[in-house]
Amino acid sequence: MSRIQTRAAEAEAGESLLLRLLWTPINAVQLLYTLLWSAACISVALAAYAVTRRRRLPLAMARRLWAPGLLRGAGARLVVEGSERVTGGAQFFVANHQSMIDVPALFAALPVELHFIVKKELRQVPFLGWYVRTMGMIFVDRRARVDAMAEVRRAAALIRGGRSVVSFPEGTRSKDGSVGPFKAGAFVAAIEAGVPVVPVAVSGAGAVLPPQGFSVRPGTIRVAVGEPIPTAGFTLERRSELAALARSRVAELHDALRRAAD
Repeated sequence: MSRIQTRAAEAEAGESLLLRLLWTPINAVQLLYTLLWSAACISVALAAYAVTRRRRLPLAMARRLWAPGLLRGAGARLVVEGSERVTGGAQFFVANHQSMIDVPALFAALPVELHFIVKKELRQVPFLGWYVRTMGMIFVDRRARVDAMAEVRRAAALIRGGRSVVSFPEGTRSKDGSVGPFKAGAFVAAIEAGVPVVPVAVSGAGAVLPPQGFSVRPGTIRVAVGEPIPTAGFTLERRSELAALARSRVAELHDALRRAAD
């Protein structure tokens, strides 16, 4: 490496370090905003539920108030394709998982009341755990198969009652943004409820909020809703086949979003 190249590399490293140092206080303010905004919105939502004893208003607040506020605080622009495929009836949405910001992005992108299948550990998070329990979200402990299937069947009951459910079948956030294999367990809910599986792709969320830490950066989050996959003819024994089909549809949508962003 020449002396000029060495100096250029050193200058680039110094600039990168300076940018990281500048972002540290900005991210600290954003984290504080996220916590205070979420606590305030959840408190109002829980109060609304206590008065009305209905979940419609608190869930609408998540879509129209909490989620847009978090996206604005992160400097995220949301672009949605295919929202016309979201019907008024109950549907089972399956999405790839890049970041914690996927949840507010989907709340804002899908114009229906949503119930998420979430990790059991969220029960212990102050405010958020109270909210997700009160709103009837589905907690799954993937290490306890029997309990997990009982919760998935509760999701099926929610869907039969007219509620739409969202699952992240990868089971964890992608570290490189690619779409991983889909676990088949959650698809029991769609098969038993007899509703279509709607593939949803999320792109750009991992760049706005990486899977690890709180290094928020402004950017565009793109969400694409695909054609529903009918579950008629799929039995519980064929749920892995349904999961593989849904994963391929999500991956196709995701690739199209990435090409559009380039």
